[in-house]
Amino acid sequence: MKKLNEKIIFPCGISMKNPFMLAPLTNTQSFEDGCLSNDEYNWLTMRSKGEFGMTMSCASHVQKKGKGFPGQLGIFDDNHIEGLKKLTEKIKSYNSLAVAQLHHAGMRSPEDIIGERPVCPSSDEETNSRALTLEEVKELIDDFISAAVRAKKSGYDGVEIHGAHGYILCQFLSSSINKREDEYGGSLENRSRIIFEIIDGIRTECGEKFLLGVRLSPERFGMDLEEIKIVCKQLIDTKKVDFLDISLWDSFKYPAGEKDNDNSNKKTLLEHFTELDFKDVLLTVAGNIRTGQDVQKVINSGVDFVTIGRAAIVNHDFPKLVINNPSFEPLNLPVSKDHLRKEGVSEKFIEYLGAFKGFVEE
Repeated sequence: MKKLNEKIIFPCGISMKNPFMLAPLTNTQSFEDGCLSNDEYNWLTMRSKGEFGMTMSCASHVQKKGKGFPGQLGIFDDNHIEGLKKLTEKIKSYNSLAVAQLHHAGMRSPEDIIGERPVCPSSDEETNSRALTLEEVKELIDDFISAAVRAKKSGYDGVEIHGAHGYILCQFLSSSINKREDEYGGSLENRSRIIFEIIDGIRTECGEKFLLGVRLSPERFGMDLEEIKIVCKQLIDTKKVDFLDISLWDSFKYPAGEKDNDNSNKKTLLEHFTELDFKDVLLTVAGNIRTGQDVQKVINSGVDFVTIGRAAIVNHDFPKLVINNPSFEPLNLPVSKDHLRKEGVSEKFIEYLGAFKGFVEE
């Protein structure tokens, strides 16, 4: 049984006070120009105060045309730095690591939000997306790297590269979406090349002591489980990343198409990753980790730290509650709007959560 208040040390030398990371949750709370709002500041810093060892801000887009939703926090312009400095200073005052998630929605950028056709590795009729030129792919890589530099200037301890959930880097990884015929399409080596080039650039520009993680999805969005495991091994072997963040949707499920009761020899989706040799790289997973017992089960399975989403919305101090009581169970959903307000959730975020059936009381 691992203690839930033990310090964790990343390969870059940075330490985290406990194994709880705030999931980078879409919250639609910031200004439309990408600048930080008081609502998003309050939401994030309240979680830092609640003892999250790492506070990750959600999906900060690295290009204006990569915006994925209204009220998204940006990191594509130096105008964002002032607000981000205020945010990181407060997060770190609670001894929580401040980490920015670098994001580009690609073909998932709504046309009415970005004011132009969205971009994608290849043209996509369904989303009216156009294919990136080779020059634009190079610009995209540079803009991810520049965003990491901007994050460092803003006081962030590190960044996570968002390669999951069907966003642009995930689109490059997908053999069903990425139909390019240049060095960024075709083989898995080519389809994953963009991620490795971004990593190389961030390490060169931000140094060895800057925390660097990558988020991946093993299923959905055109992902192939075995291919993602290969990419994980290659990322580990670069010795340039500090952690991998695997978004499982449900940390206790079996891979898609396999039922829980098929037979006892089947591996859970989580086991597909905990059996990999991570060497010095740390592993975190997200998905349906909602109680103290869930946390302990996932940590004991070989995961280094947990990524908490819904439970962090309902309880800003979820880590403190679980550390003090390993059997802690949060309120059952749905929860009242008044409860959410007390937990630092703004009206815009409450409205967004209302789209998820059974989360907010009618």
